[in-house]
Amino acid sequence: MKKLLFQFDTDFHPSVFDTVAAYDGGADHVSAYGGVAPENVGKLVDGAIFTRAPRDKKNTALFIGGGDMAAGEALLHAVEQHFFPGFQVSVMLDSNGCNTTAAAAVVKILKSSAGDVSGKKAVVLAGTGPVGQRAAGLLARLGAEVCISSRRTDNAERAADAVNRRFNVEVRAAGATDAEARADLIADAHIVLATGAAGVELLSAEHWTGLPRLQVLADANATPPAGLGGVDIMAKGELAHGKILWGAIGFGASKLALHRACIARLFTANKLILDAEQIFAIAREMESC
Repeated sequence: MKKLLFQFDTDFHPSVFDTVAAYDGGADHVSAYGGVAPENVGKLVDGAIFTRAPRDKKNTALFIGGGDMAAGEALLHAVEQHFFPGFQVSVMLDSNGCNTTAAAAVVKILKSSAGDVSGKKAVVLAGTGPVGQRAAGLLARLGAEVCISSRRTDNAERAADAVNRRFNVEVRAAGATDAEARADLIADAHIVLATGAAGVELLSAEHWTGLPRLQVLADANATPPAGLGGVDIMAKGELAHGKILWGAIGFGASKLALHRACIARLFTANKLILDAEQIFAIAREMESC
């Protein structure tokens, strides 16, 4: 029986990236829909859950994407509301690549920290976006003391509040208007993850190379210049200045492998909901940490 994936995108144009990754993850056919919202998703869900016998429903799955994480979360909730016993299929949420990218970055940070980040101070620079929020939540769930920064304190506070509600953690917020302020923010950090806009340098190498407590740096920006000066986009756990470095392309291969593995996992059962925690668990399985 064919493995069918229905891609529900909150953007007008469905993501080509997500479609390709779905095929590479093992879907036999992908049907992508744009402009999907809670108010119009019902008939699409009905078509997915009513057409196959219970034993065959694992061969149908849903993927929720798009550039807006909040819209994706609302859509996931709406999809689940249409399920009832005996009539559901597996679903994956990865708006803007938030869950797979964050999980891939955090699992590399965890492995570079000898498998334990509890009690360590972690700063997610420019962390108000989807990847930053998801990474902050995952790190906090692992026991790290996490701070999200933004140029505007109110933006950082809104993001931290959203993370705390979603993950039931206590992430704090900080405003940092320039590189010097961000350097002060990471002065006693053990972990720094940069999740800022493409092509924007948040720190130069001189801001972090001499910090004695800093152990791991990871940068999610793949567009030059790097978000963290001195961290090559291809860095794969290299040791420099006593710190372990991860660049966006360096852990990007793991992100893609994770995305594909999650798609494959959808077709193993018909009751899976793959959100941040579940995707991170799969990432840990893949990294054996």
